[in-house]
Amino acid sequence: MADQRTTAATAAPGMVWIPGGAFQMGSNRFYPEEAPPRQVAVDGFWIDTTPVTNAQFARFVAATGYQTFAEIAPDPCDYPGVDPELLQPGSLLFVPPEGPVPLNDHAQWWTWSIGADWRHPYGPDSNLDGLDDHPVVHIAHADALAYANWAGKTLPSEAEWERAARGGLDGKEYAWGDELAPEGRMLANYWQGQFPWQNTLDDGWLRTSPVRSYPANGYGLYDMIGNVWEWTDDWYVLSAALAKKAPGCGCTPRNPRGGHQQDSADPRDASTRLGRRVLKGGSHLCAANYCQRYRPAARFPQAIDSTTSHIGFRCVLRAELI
Repeated sequence: MADQRTTAATAAPGMVWIPGGAFQMGSNRFYPEEAPPRQVAVDGFWIDTTPVTNAQFARFVAATGYQTFAEIAPDPCDYPGVDPELLQPGSLLFVPPEGPVPLNDHAQWWTWSIGADWRHPYGPDSNLDGLDDHPVVHIAHADALAYANWAGKTLPSEAEWERAARGGLDGKEYAWGDELAPEGRMLANYWQGQFPWQNTLDDGWLRTSPVRSYPANGYGLYDMIGNVWEWTDDWYVLSAALAKKAPGCGCTPRNPRGGHQQDSADPRDASTRLGRRVLKGGSHLCAANYCQRYRPAARFPQAIDSTTSHIGFRCVLRAELI
């Protein structure tokens, strides 16, 4: 393993080694999809120190000519009944309302923005000036996987991602302990104030922040919590369903993976028909009054053909890829 780690460090700088071992995955204190807490184990792996930045993604695009999902007009056959005027390249953009709105209606703050993509993160009239070291956004799962393949890496499983995010603090609610803002310190980029209309900017950022703006966790990783959601490569099913698959012998599941594509879609929501992957880590839009998912155990189902202004990714490198 020492030789493998040395080779990986040489071949893929900017990564941190996460030692293999068992840890408590999940939580029963916040949202039902995170429960039950359960013991799992993963093999050691390398993971990017930060989310992939705009500068890094730009190098990938320059080398390959790749077009992201948000830069390609949707096929009308894939979206029957949708207004043809909307079937243009674009992405979902966060636009705060002027005052309080019902928190069960995300259409109050998300808008379809024609021309929004990774090069235009705040809408068609925006650009990447001054954002080289911010996480790339408006990234679909396929975009993240394409970058990972180009870099000779892959996307993390949910268990790998959570192991890394915990930084060695097993069973803690946050990546730094059990208190969100110890002594009032802002340790991640998340929303302060009443979401989605009042942001007090206690952390200094309205949208994304440059990577490494906050302290690293115990493994030396930055922005595992907040800033942008990050794709994993696991299909989404409830944690309780995964726990039922655990061996009846009482053994600790090793390198567990998510469900199956056909089980990951929400039968009540036709927009998820292609399936949903697990997002981890929360984003700058997570708030105490809405979406307290700025925690390692938090998880969110995201349709693989949906992009937004708060979703990015980072990559991993396993022994078999070295």
